[in-house]
Parts: sequence; C-alpha cells; structure tokens
Amino acid sequence: MKRNFIPLLAAALLAPLPAAAMDVIQGELLQGWVLPDGNRVAAIRMTMAPGWKTYWRAPGDMGIPPHFDWGGSENLSTVAVEWPAPTVFREKNLTTIGYRDQVLLPLVITTSDKGAPVMLNTTIDMGVCLDICVPATLHVQGLIDTDATRAVPAIAASLAQRPYSAKEAGLTKATCKMAFKDGDLQLEASLTLPHAGGQEMVVIESGNPDVWVSEADSSRQGDILTAKVDMAHVSGATVAISRAAVRITVLGSNHSVDILGCTPD
Repeated sequence: MKRNFIPLLAAALLAPLPAAAMDVIQGELLQGWVLPDGNRVAAIRMTMAPGWKTYWRAPGDMGIPPHFDWGGSENLSTVAVEWPAPTVFREKNLTTIGYRDQVLLPLVITTSDKGAPVMLNTTIDMGVCLDICVPATLHVQGLIDTDATRAVPAIAASLAQRPYSAKEAGLTKATCKMAFKDGDLQLEASLTLPHAGGQEMVVIESGNPDVWVSEADSSRQGDILTAKVDMAHVSGATVAISRAAVRITVLGSNHSVDILGCTPD
C-alpha cells in the first residue's frame, strides 16, 4: 500500500494564491431555528466559481480538509458541522473527495445562554481546486438571532443529504483487526452491510488528526465489505488508536453510510 505523505505533498502542490483567485469562494451565514432544548441550528453556505471544488473533512489522496476556528464567537459552547454526503472525484492516478460549485454546511450550535443570540465568528482554512489547487481562507461572521422553531427548508434539505447512520443502512456488524508492520499500524475493517451502489469507496478516519491514514483497499463479497488501511503518526511516534474513535464512511452511488466505531474481530 503506497504512502502518500499528504502533508508534504499538499504543501508541494499548492500554488500561491493569486489575488484574483480570492474571489473563487464566498461564504454566507444562514439563520436557522431554535431546537426544543434551546440550542440552535444554522448553516454556512460556500459558493465557488463555476467548476471549482473544495474538500470534505477527509479529502482523499490529496487536499486540505477544512479547518474551522470559532475564536471570537459569543454565546457559543460547541459547534457540530453536519457534513452532507460528498462527491468522489476520480481522476487519473488521483481520487479526491469534496464538493463542487456550492455546498451548504449545517451547524448544530450548543449555546451557553439558551435565550440569547449567538455571535458567530469563524475562520475557515481550506483548499480549493480547478486545474490547480490553492489555499484559501474564508471569514464568516454574523448574529444568529431568531426565535423561529420551524426548520429552514434549505438547511433541512442539506441535513437530509447526510450519510445514513449504521442502523438506517442495515449494518449488522463492524469489526476491526489491527497489527503492526514495518512500524505502521495496519487496520482491516469488516462490515456486514448491504451494497451502497456503484463503485463503493471506503474512507477510514482514525479519530486523531495527527495520524495519517492511507487510501483504503476495499473489496466486497456479498454483504461483507472489507477495507484495509495503513496508519502512521506524522511525527513518527507509535500509533495508538481506539476502535471506538474509528470512523468509517462508505460512499456509494445510491447512498452513503457513516459508521462510528468498530469492535475487535
């Protein structure tokens, strides 16, 4: 299994951002609604110039996953970004995962003061690509101040585009075997799961941002989908992974599946 050394290659391939390219992506904060527990739903809409794309939280062979900095926000405890199912872009010798032209990212916001508005202030560092890839920084801020409890259709539609849960997709078993080889941790996942359609792609995340994970080698026999990856710490330290923190996403042409955690084989 070939190691891609994503951080080094990304730095090598990203070109300096021309001043004109600063207009290839724009961000907009959308008001949402108040949840029954007093917390809030909102969204960030990212609109790119025609043909441009940006990356999902796990970008594939090459790319920069978006990094959110919520510093400067007020009345905000936590934010969960609810990612809609991404598109797999298959090119010669390169597979990336993300969104083209436009994506709406729902936010589930936990507040400190349930009755007060939220001043949202975020800086998003990301990569955007057309023929070349360039780094971009997006600043989005605004006051979330609504007492509406009815879902906003555009945000609700994006929430509906999230991958199925394991239960919704009919997963009955998810196991992970781990072994060390040549200093790297090898993980093999076995999923008892109906076919998600087309050429399935399996993405495995370690739960640790300092652990590099290779592209998965996957195969299917009936309802059994297996996927193997190598993992290595970016500093060269020994890798320690909790099976409960492993996140496995199956991207298919009919639907996608989000699986949180796996058990020993």
